[in-house]
Amino acid sequence: DISVYELLMDGTNLGQPSGLMFRDGKKRIDYILVYKKSSPLVEKRVTFKRNLRAEGLMLEKVPSLTNTDIMFVKIHAPWDTLCKYAEQMNIRMPFRKKMYFTDWKSKVMGRQIKSWLPRNPMKLDKEALPDLEETDCYTAPFSRARMHHFTINNKQTFFSNSTRSRIVHHVLQRTKYEDGKSKMGINRLLGNGTYEAAFPPHEGGYRSRHPIETHGAQNHRHLLYERWARWGMWYKYQPLDLIRRYFGEKIGLYFAWLGWYTGMLIPAALVGLFVFLYGLLTMDTSQVSKEICEANTTIMCPMCEQNCKPWKLSDSCVYAKVTHLFDNGGTVFFAIFMAIWATVFLEFWKRRRAELTYDWDLIDWEEEEENLRPQFEAKYSRVERVNHISGKPEPFQPFTDKLSRLMVSVSGIFFMISLVLTAVFAVVVFRLIAMEKFASIDWEFVKKNWQFATSGTGVCINFMIIMSLNVVYEKVAYLLTNLEHPRTESEWENSFALKMFLFQFVNLNSSTFYIAFFLGRFAGRPGKYNKLFNRWRLEECHPSGCLIDLCLQMGVIMVLKQIWNNFMELGYPLLQNWWSRRKMRTESKERTGGGQNVENKVQLPQWDKDWNLQPMNAHGLVDEYLEMVLQFGFITIFVAAFPLAPLLALLNNIIEIRLDAYKFVTQWRRPMPARATDIGIWHGILEGIGVLAVITNAFVIAITSDYIPRFVYAFRYGPCVDKGYRQDECLRGYMNSSLSVFDMGERWNVSEEQSRYCRYRDYRASPWSSVPYDFTLQFWHVLAARLAFIIVFEHLVFGIKSFIAYLIPDMPKSLCDRMRREKYLMQEMMYEAELEHLQKERKNGRRYDYEWP
Repeated sequence: DISVYELLMDGTNLGQPSGLMFRDGKKRIDYILVYKKSSPLVEKRVTFKRNLRAEGLMLEKVPSLTNTDIMFVKIHAPWDTLCKYAEQMNIRMPFRKKMYFTDWKSKVMGRQIKSWLPRNPMKLDKEALPDLEETDCYTAPFSRARMHHFTINNKQTFFSNSTRSRIVHHVLQRTKYEDGKSKMGINRLLGNGTYEAAFPPHEGGYRSRHPIETHGAQNHRHLLYERWARWGMWYKYQPLDLIRRYFGEKIGLYFAWLGWYTGMLIPAALVGLFVFLYGLLTMDTSQVSKEICEANTTIMCPMCEQNCKPWKLSDSCVYAKVTHLFDNGGTVFFAIFMAIWATVFLEFWKRRRAELTYDWDLIDWEEEEENLRPQFEAKYSRVERVNHISGKPEPFQPFTDKLSRLMVSVSGIFFMISLVLTAVFAVVVFRLIAMEKFASIDWEFVKKNWQFATSGTGVCINFMIIMSLNVVYEKVAYLLTNLEHPRTESEWENSFALKMFLFQFVNLNSSTFYIAFFLGRFAGRPGKYNKLFNRWRLEECHPSGCLIDLCLQMGVIMVLKQIWNNFMELGYPLLQNWWSRRKMRTESKERTGGGQNVENKVQLPQWDKDWNLQPMNAHGLVDEYLEMVLQFGFITIFVAAFPLAPLLALLNNIIEIRLDAYKFVTQWRRPMPARATDIGIWHGILEGIGVLAVITNAFVIAITSDYIPRFVYAFRYGPCVDKGYRQDECLRGYMNSSLSVFDMGERWNVSEEQSRYCRYRDYRASPWSSVPYDFTLQFWHVLAARLAFIIVFEHLVFGIKSFIAYLIPDMPKSLCDRMRREKYLMQEMMYEAELEHLQKERKNGRRYDYEWP
């Protein structure tokens, strides 16, 4: 209902809604605390609020208009308090406009590039919202003693909303509510039920009755919705500066990385699509497919133990053609391309990150501003040592305590991974049982395609197990990370992210590794099959190869997981918010005797609206990054088996960017703006996936696909070994060469009318040879070629990756020159500003003693 989100303007700066101010209309609300009147923990709240006031914060209490049991505590940080904690937190603030000195080449190139780019989407936004300005100034850690250095035009706007919220959050995290070393912090009060929620308020509604082009933006949130979060903006660049200003640098870096990743997927998706189209165009002319489709007299051995019968090789004609779509001459090229693509993506992201951290003034942030976690301070407050950077004493975790906690955490990780492997084993057993059941079913269609039915049901059951175990993994990872007591918030998030990645990566890919490298490798041969528990015969690969099973596994899991993730990210919050609004309307009618709703009588203030939204996940951006990193693994690790994976990822990410934007702007409460210099441990994980992708693709091409057997046959056993290479002729007879002969009279009762001999996929001697069923020379040639290919492929690709990484520096040379130049200019300006201040003091007849550090 648009009336619920209608803004009540009071004429203040930026058109601030009345719901963002104290009752006096002057003090800005920087944070909101929510509690229930019925909560028995009154003493903790009273002590906590008293200590907050002692820290310099101003509080104001107001009841909810939609729930009589809910109370809101509005928090405002005055100017003196902001200055005090900005100095303690080493927050960098602007003090002089930047000046750029570039050579004529850079200027000419800059003009050319700007002429090629589309119109700046922020130009209209700056006209619509004059407060939106790029912070293109030199910055330095804030100091009250040197306040005259900083550009303070207006005390109300000098500290941005996100900075004010960070300062208040810092105070909330370190304020005690009881006597005791661990009785501090808003997190503990949220955990024990003293408070229901704590969040910074949104800057008003995200909708307006008037179009932004004519009446301008009402606030930053409205501007983000119109220029970023609407689905109609899917083809436009993201306003990263505005995202960073509203949500903080950490969330800004996430969307910058997601946008960069999505843009880099475009060439990968196009090449993968070309490889797939090449397989589609050559499907009917493939020599291997032709031989399978024309093999009407080739009798294959039964593929299960009890209810299967001999069958004709030509029955798998469709199966062979589909396999050729993903196992063709372009497979090796695409695998090499994707390995190089992963390196280029990561190396150029480093350059992009360097530019963003410079533009957002984050180059030296990590050493200056990162604070200890309150839980760490409370736990180890009795043990202190001097920090070698700051020179100040701080809590210290003894090595023995850290090692013991780490060992418990590692043990928990291995236990959970073993649980995953147990689940995979259970799926393997199910496939073996289902194989026999589908082969003996009365439905002719299923009986004829029992292998496909077995693989399909196995994949679906495996997906359900994956989704179920993910819920358990998240809770276990959270407990293990808290047990370790990480020192800082970034260490906590990195530790939690690593555990979640290990759990979910093994959970998601263990069955894929089984199909790629174990399915059909240990099945044995007719007459001597290997059995699990001496009961169930192990699965065999199809005569056209195991790659189609791997492709099916990847395709189904990738599509279903993306659909599930999109529902959980948007559909679930929408349902929850709808239910909250419905419950609120029902309670309003009950209180008014069935009359008009409260929101129709009185405009809801912003804190009431935000309370009815969903809170951001307690784990921050871990779930967002994890989803994309697991997707990155899918499109690189087994891309040789599924060249359409980058295309599916691209289509998903185009939706994902706007879905996340809509969720952050409209469905979630405003998260606490946080700072960060990079994407954390995820970059190292991406590099590890890139290395693993080279190894797995080498094994997939060499072992899972039929590329190497076909290659060996064409150059060693084919009809044109000494006649020159022609692809359409050199594979003639390949299918017959790759099938061995078995005497069914040794195993089954065969009537005289039936053929005595059947074929199976292997390189073994015939029953009438001197050593029946022994491996032939062709088997050893294929094995040697596979091992040689793995070695050559890995060394070649790793060499190319290392060379590309060497050629691409992590930071552009122009940026390095600008940083060195600006460091010099900053020192000069600091010196000039101090001289100017001293001259003013002398002119006013004041004595000013100051010692320059």
